[in-house]
Amino acid sequence: MSTRPRVAVTLGDPRGIGPEVTRKALRDPEVADVAEWTVLGPEGWDGPGTALPVGRWAPEDGDAAAGRIAGEAIRRGVELAMVGEVDALVTAPIDKAAFRAGGWHYPGHTEMLRELAGVPAVSMMMAADRTALGGSLRVVLATTHLALRDVPGAISTELFEEQSELTWRALRDWWGIPDPRIALCAFNPHASDGGLFGDEEARVLEPAVRRLRERGISAGGPFPADTVFTRAVRGEFDAVIAPYHDVGMAAFKTAAFG
Repeated sequence: MSTRPRVAVTLGDPRGIGPEVTRKALRDPEVADVAEWTVLGPEGWDGPGTALPVGRWAPEDGDAAAGRIAGEAIRRGVELAMVGEVDALVTAPIDKAAFRAGGWHYPGHTEMLRELAGVPAVSMMMAADRTALGGSLRVVLATTHLALRDVPGAISTELFEEQSELTWRALRDWWGIPDPRIALCAFNPHASDGGLFGDEEARVLEPAVRRLRERGISAGGPFPADTVFTRAVRGEFDAVIAPYHDVGMAAFKTAAFG
């Protein structure tokens, strides 16, 4: 009996890069040999791993059909994970417009995984063991897939507390960091310069830092976005909580993909 972890891979949108990347990855011995791989997607998968079809799809079927089968693969993958048939789930990219056209009314993977798993809160963490600057970087998005104009109304002290605590527990329990250091990234330029450019720092972020510290969590900030990620890469912080999608993702991908 194999002692390797059992990992399910969802192929994502069948018209996208997911099938190609999955095929190439699972042909790499360094990847193939670390787990028992199950591949979830349309019928006809002839690549590495054990195929588990979730339906039929043909290139002429259109956007809705592609989105529908991409979502069905995710749903099935979560089901396998929740009953213990796989130990982890890897998801290839979806086309969000096709996903919605296919009847899945979620902004993206994160929200769908949260609902299917039946948990009240999740965190989206991007993690790189090594970046272009040399050090590691972990970034968590406090808000995920919503328009930038909607972010001010979506952030709250409670949200930053929740995301910071989830991150702190993950770093302690999964990464083995005894006392994780969490940095809260500011919302406004220069962390608002004492209220000159908005009040989110004083009204939302600073109370979150105080409450986290009262609970024994090593939290700091809010720190300006133009320096906090570099400071994290240099080892000052174990993770950064970004207030919205692109401030976190732009910094992470510049550092990790460079």
